[in-house]
Amino acid sequence: MMKVYDISMKIYHDMPVYGRKPSKRPVIKVDSDFISGTVYETRLEMNMHTGTHIDAPMHILQGGNTIDALELEKLVTKCKVFDFKDVEQRISREHLVEKNIVEGDFILLKTKNSYLDILEDEFIYLDRTGADYLKNKRIKGVGIDALGIERGQPEHETHKILLRAGIVILEGLRLKEIEEGEYLLVAAPINVIGAEAAPARALLIK
Repeated sequence: MMKVYDISMKIYHDMPVYGRKPSKRPVIKVDSDFISGTVYETRLEMNMHTGTHIDAPMHILQGGNTIDALELEKLVTKCKVFDFKDVEQRISREHLVEKNIVEGDFILLKTKNSYLDILEDEFIYLDRTGADYLKNKRIKGVGIDALGIERGQPEHETHKILLRAGIVILEGLRLKEIEEGEYLLVAAPINVIGAEAAPARALLIK
């Protein structure tokens, strides 16, 4: 029997956003209701990096590819969920070497971010040593249950290492109910021409 897990963040004005920045909070406005018109229509204004989303190389790398150039085969694929909820501060190479990661994998990093109210502040992230390890493993993509794959690294080393290697970055996942194991991932971003990122509805299928 097939089981589908929604691992996406819900979109609403007071949702967790990176750094608690007001500019990243989604704004939903009613364009037409049944008093002003004959149909109900709303408008969504949202930063591309709010909620569950995919980063394209252009986000960090000048001249990098945009989201519409992303190969969808990389985001409709088998994946592995790894449990790192006991890790403090950051996931490093030393944590990843203990897991069965091979070339072509898409991996999802489950941390205490999925359990604690720390998404806007001191969330667990992937540091540059971890990114280097994944680059050398030649993986396909990496997702994390944080609003960013990294924080507090002034040169954005993690992003640069992964994106230069063609590794897809999927951020803003919710993995509390997901056990470590193998799944089918479906996480296609909306197709916005020329964008550096785009929201995605991320699903795991068992």
